Amino acid sequence: MGTAVRQLPAPRPELYTFSRLDLVAAGIYTAVAAFFATGAGLLAPVLLQLSPNPAVAAYAVNLAFYGATGLLALTAARHVVRRDLLVLATRPWFTLAMVPLAVVASMILTAVLVALTGPPQTSANQAGLQALMQQVPAWLMVPLVVFVGPFVEEYIFRHLLIGKLGRRLNIWLCCVLSVVLFAALHIVGQEALTLPVLMPYLAIGATLVFVYVWTGRNLMFSYFVHAAKNLLAVLFIYAVPPELLDRLQ
Repeated sequence: MGTAVRQLPAPRPELYTFSRLDLVAAGIYTAVAAFFATGAGLLAPVLLQLSPNPAVAAYAVNLAFYGATGLLALTAARHVVRRDLLVLATRPWFTLAMVPLAVVASMILTAVLVALTGPPQTSANQAGLQALMQQVPAWLMVPLVVFVGPFVEEYIFRHLLIGKLGRRLNIWLCCVLSVVLFAALHIVGQEALTLPVLMPYLAIGATLVFVYVWTGRNLMFSYFVHAAKNLLAVLFIYAVPPELLDRLQ
């Protein structure tokens, strides 16, 4: 008597062909990110019109941006999301074990790279995020920082830049582009591109690229790792008093 074998979803090359919705989502994301990097100062009067509290206004703008882009990304990648979740469902213990291990690996890699490049520095992006969290409650920040933001970034930097662009360009070139652009996005327009500031983002970017490629370009696995990393950071920032957080940094 033969034993039943759980079948993985068959490969679907058409899932890695650029669609019009991909181009729209990527175009909006790039245009808005470029505006924030070069003309963020122009937003100050508009933000004050939205709310007298700059932190609340900044949160609203980020939520609108990531929310709209996230809906486009989820619609464009819905078939990939479904397939990747089915793949992970065939090996749930692997997913439950490897997600936290990947987060720990990214933290170790970050510590090593930061130690090699000199004294650690807090980026303007990180400092701004911490200041925002001190004024916006966790129940509002978690949906943005843990659920929506990581999915949008994995869709842009892994699914499009590696999964789809990798069919036209050398896969390793796409991986390097993914790491570098992911890191640069988080600090460009805010400060000089110095190694101590750039290294933490290069480390997490390299980890996400590795797990994405290693799992057969599984978008949802890299998303789970990214979301878990952000959740850990959110819990740490909200749990540690601001004065102690400054000393730790």
